Amino acid sequence: MIAVTLKFFTFTRHQQKNCMETHFESNPLIDRLPKHLKQFIKPQVYEDYTPINQAVWRYVMRKNVDYLSKVAHESYLDGLKKTGLEVDNIPNMYGMNRILKEIGWAAVAVDGFIPPNAFMEFQAYNVLVIASDIRQLEHIEYTPAPDIIHEGAGHAPIIANPEYAEYLRRFGEIGCKAISSSRDYEMYEAIRLLSILKEAEGTPEEEIQKAEDQVAFLQNNMGELSEMSRIRNLHWWTVEYGLIGTPENPKIYGAGLLSSIGESAWCMTDQVKKIPYDISAADQSFDITKPQPQLYVTPDFAHLSLVLEEFANTMALRTGGPKGVQKLIDSKALGTIELSTGLQISGLFTNVIEHNGKSIYIQTTGETALSYRNKELVGHGTNTHKDGFGSPIGMLKGINLAIEDMSPRDLRAYDIYEAEKVTLEFEGNITVSGEIITGSRNLQGEIILISFKNCTVTHNDTVLFKPEWGVYDMAVGKKVISAFSGPADVNSFDMIDHVPSSHTIKAKKSPERHELEQLYLNVRQLREGKTALMSVEKTFEILKLNHPNDWLLPLELIELLHKNNNQEMLEQVIIHLEKVKANRPNVSHLINDGLELIFESETV
Repeated sequence: MIAVTLKFFTFTRHQQKNCMETHFESNPLIDRLPKHLKQFIKPQVYEDYTPINQAVWRYVMRKNVDYLSKVAHESYLDGLKKTGLEVDNIPNMYGMNRILKEIGWAAVAVDGFIPPNAFMEFQAYNVLVIASDIRQLEHIEYTPAPDIIHEGAGHAPIIANPEYAEYLRRFGEIGCKAISSSRDYEMYEAIRLLSILKEAEGTPEEEIQKAEDQVAFLQNNMGELSEMSRIRNLHWWTVEYGLIGTPENPKIYGAGLLSSIGESAWCMTDQVKKIPYDISAADQSFDITKPQPQLYVTPDFAHLSLVLEEFANTMALRTGGPKGVQKLIDSKALGTIELSTGLQISGLFTNVIEHNGKSIYIQTTGETALSYRNKELVGHGTNTHKDGFGSPIGMLKGINLAIEDMSPRDLRAYDIYEAEKVTLEFEGNITVSGEIITGSRNLQGEIILISFKNCTVTHNDTVLFKPEWGVYDMAVGKKVISAFSGPADVNSFDMIDHVPSSHTIKAKKSPERHELEQLYLNVRQLREGKTALMSVEKTFEILKLNHPNDWLLPLELIELLHKNNNQEMLEQVIIHLEKVKANRPNVSHLINDGLELIFESETV
């Protein structure tokens, strides 16, 4: 049993209100999050967790700690202690943050699934995203929706392992730069909706079927997998569903397995194929609504980082070039290219002109910002470039020396000099003619930007910029060395725009549900030695009469009666549970597992 001081989990309403008002201060790592990530954070209202929610957490954790001590990576149990998680209580995140701070991490609450780029960017800041809702009793073994069992009991313990924690951080750092396709966000929304509907109580079957059909349609019509789709596959087969060791003798470290009492057992059987983990996992898709038919086994955590770097070498983040620019165009989303001089152009890319396999002109539409080393250049934010930005890239025609490599003498020789009227002819027939106003240099002294007045830019017979449009800022760089999702400087754009199309659905309230919750609360108080409203006998009487199909509360009664050596009453509740098993054969194994925990723990 994992013992953690209860002061981390017991809060009065007044204390909790104060925590909610100042929850960003609970860990310095949260303070440094950019605003566009903070928009996803919601308060964890601890009092919203019901007695049944607490019982679900307790059952899963007791079962997991018992079973996973045999099959999980050694970091798991140790991590439970280090991250402030305990078996008997749903974790309070303010308490978790005080403890996570000691291992260099933080945790924030969110509402279900958030966009993949945002999820990974949180990881890059060493912040664990936790869906603070908890699965319903009916979905105690597995839920497709992220919940506090999955995030808190699955992800949090393993990050106490320094090597794995660094992998997770690095994954976020690389993953948030992965370029999505226009279909990826549709898929995110479809999966989010499906997970909400499947977890919600009493969702009509036709609604679930409609959502499943939409997910299936998108899965079959995604086209070529985007960088984001492929790196999400890697995330799934490692962080969520990873095994470690050998295919013949694996241990569990993936959060999806650590938090699923059903799948953590099933995954260790021969029915699940075990595959040595390598980069091919990037092309293996998954279905969040079903148990996984195959899993990947890494020999150690260091191997995860090797595969991640191997994958990163295939990304436009590191390869750049016209293919990278085209990926950004296809994504129809905010992205950035970096030139060989270090100049970064962030915006919505809409066109690239190529020549001999090279990008020779790039174009954005709408708000654009220019940066260097992820810091916006003064005077080159979205107010200056509100209508887009276009620039030639590459070498001047007939000259082997790139502009960025020219010395002051070379620049003077080619009239690339302040107040000079100049015509620059680039390879691929891009021509820039105008009067140079000024130039900007990087820290190495290379020119990264040249500004013109009375400027005309053409490609063959097509006019790309006219003098009457104002000052023309020309980027300098012989090639695109990087292309990635999002802006170079997160402060350049107003990214507070997250409006989810669906929201998690809370459990329905009814007089019957309220009464059952009170029975659970009564047993919890009895177990903790607090003043309870009813005796065990009275609780059992109401349970049998009004809630004959509930299976978890009888287990808690049996645990209490067994501890108090009330044999006569114990036998009555066991007989009642046998009836429940007969009426609900689908929960028989859960009941048996619970009984095994109770009686085995007393004999150990």
